[in-house]
Amino acid sequence: MPPRILDSIDSPSDLKALSIEQLEQLAAEIRQEIVSVVSKTGGHLGASLGAVELTLAAHYVFDAPRDQIVWDVGHQAYGHKLVTGRRDRFHTIRQEGGLSGFPVRSESPYDTFGVAHASTALGAALGMAVARDLRGEDYRIVAVVGDGGMTGGVAYEAINNIGHLGKDIIVILNDNEMSISKNVGALSKYLTRVTTSRVYTKFEAELWELLGKVPRGDKAQTLASRVKEGVKNIVAPGMLFEELGLRYFGPFDGHDIRVLVEALQHVSELRGPVLLHAATTKGKGLAYAEEKQETYHGLGSFDKVTGKVKSKPGPPAWTKVFADSLVQLGERDPRVVAITAAMPAGTGTKLFGEKFPDRFFDVGIAEQAAVLLACGLATHGMKPVTAIYSTFLQRAFDQLVHDVALQKLAMVFALDRAGLVGDDGPTHNGVFDIAYFRTIPHVVLMAPADEEELRHMLYTAIRHDSGPVALRFPRGSALGVPLTESFKEVPIGKANVLRAGEDVALVGYGTSVDWCVQAASLLEKDGVYPTVVNARFAKPLDEPLLLRLVEQHGLVVVAEEHQLIGGFGSAVLELCAQHQTSASHVRRLGIPDRFIQHASRSRQLEELGLTPTNIVRMVKEHLGLAKPSAANREVSPRH
Repeated sequence: MPPRILDSIDSPSDLKALSIEQLEQLAAEIRQEIVSVVSKTGGHLGASLGAVELTLAAHYVFDAPRDQIVWDVGHQAYGHKLVTGRRDRFHTIRQEGGLSGFPVRSESPYDTFGVAHASTALGAALGMAVARDLRGEDYRIVAVVGDGGMTGGVAYEAINNIGHLGKDIIVILNDNEMSISKNVGALSKYLTRVTTSRVYTKFEAELWELLGKVPRGDKAQTLASRVKEGVKNIVAPGMLFEELGLRYFGPFDGHDIRVLVEALQHVSELRGPVLLHAATTKGKGLAYAEEKQETYHGLGSFDKVTGKVKSKPGPPAWTKVFADSLVQLGERDPRVVAITAAMPAGTGTKLFGEKFPDRFFDVGIAEQAAVLLACGLATHGMKPVTAIYSTFLQRAFDQLVHDVALQKLAMVFALDRAGLVGDDGPTHNGVFDIAYFRTIPHVVLMAPADEEELRHMLYTAIRHDSGPVALRFPRGSALGVPLTESFKEVPIGKANVLRAGEDVALVGYGTSVDWCVQAASLLEKDGVYPTVVNARFAKPLDEPLLLRLVEQHGLVVVAEEHQLIGGFGSAVLELCAQHQTSASHVRRLGIPDRFIQHASRSRQLEELGLTPTNIVRMVKEHLGLAKPSAANREVSPRH
């Protein structure tokens, strides 16, 4: 077998010695490598397969890292990692201690901006361009943004300023008509019209060929400009970008390296902001990934030949239980409306949309718009359930305060992926939502201990009429408890005592309730019988019960899968301070004041000491049944 070209590429400078034909061969090798690795590790497959030629063309034409290439989201950047000195470590992607699944500045000088949430590249690129000009430097800045990212409002805020400032920036629009799911909205339809309108591109070439024969003069130039402007307004959808101040070029075939190289070489010589529009196919080169683009956007390990996703039998996912329950409640109550932000499959709302298409809304990658849509619905008596990952809802904090809580609107937030998410790492860990919701008046904040309680809490949230409710639940498989057909309300602000014990109390919130139950079972084997409490609510707290626990037990362990600062444990300490109750014997388990790096979720929990065995160790040390260690600190000693 002849040696791979890929094995000779240690930096982008090595690309410049290759012919176009060799670049095409390299593209095929990169696709093979991405499929081979991701089939074992899992990861974001489709977008990176679709961006291979764009990646090679950009690195072939520009001089990175001197020229700054800024990737949006990062789902499309696996090929970028392979040609920027990380080929030998690519098999470690998203694995503990290995490469991140996203561009990270600390990982490589070629990763110019850390990304994982969409629509940020344009604003960052503009800031870089301003800094470059203020420092009197001269290099190119290239932002590669997907059409999915263009559904986010911050992208257009950036374009507004890019056009206004007129800085030298090249925007490559990687248009595959997909975010994670199929793109939605008027802007998506606009870009589709662009990619299908070949009339203007052909007409423009013929027009300028004709005008080249006209004697040059002011009148001829003015006429040419007016004719071209008129033609654009009639047949060129790209006029939107032109009107916003970006010179538009395209659409081009995003899988034709020769065309891309020539186009990028041309625009690299231009001054001011320009946009190069490339039409690509998500999952390019892999038949099953092209056919099922949503499935193969991001996934776990799979058979690279058949595409069959590897899965283990077990309890349903939390998301599946939420999805089924939402459909059942939608059948009972016609006021229930489901909203998501480009994540119908990820949040489970796709099932609701199939059942009730007129009551389901996907607004694209626009969390602020999702929340405002829900607000409007709530003002007119509907019951919007806005399902957004915990980490993404952070982007709509202003709406939560100003538009939701201040007006005390009755609406529901379903926070999927609350807690640690494993391989996606710090950008996707949902570990701040308790803290940011706790600061907002009128909010009810709750978390189920198991999937049966999730059903009842969703029912309770929809029936709650005196303000917003936020319901958090984790990624992955639920506990496997039996599910009932009926729904019942959970008393707002009331915890549940699962076991009544002596001297020691274990208080869990959400996922940590199971840790406490397991720890209690282990302790009972040694003759220790702790009280176990499912807190259920972080706001409002069950104040009488929690104060009684603190006053009557010699040790109270409060556990949560959330940042310690501002979390449920902080709420308990604040309660004690408010009532002048000593909390010196209260121990908190949670996530320390740092970002948790990618690893499997089980490894993350273990490294942080968020386990039943660590709770047992803390209790035994308190009772003198084990040697003291650092394990009874509020954070794991391994950090």
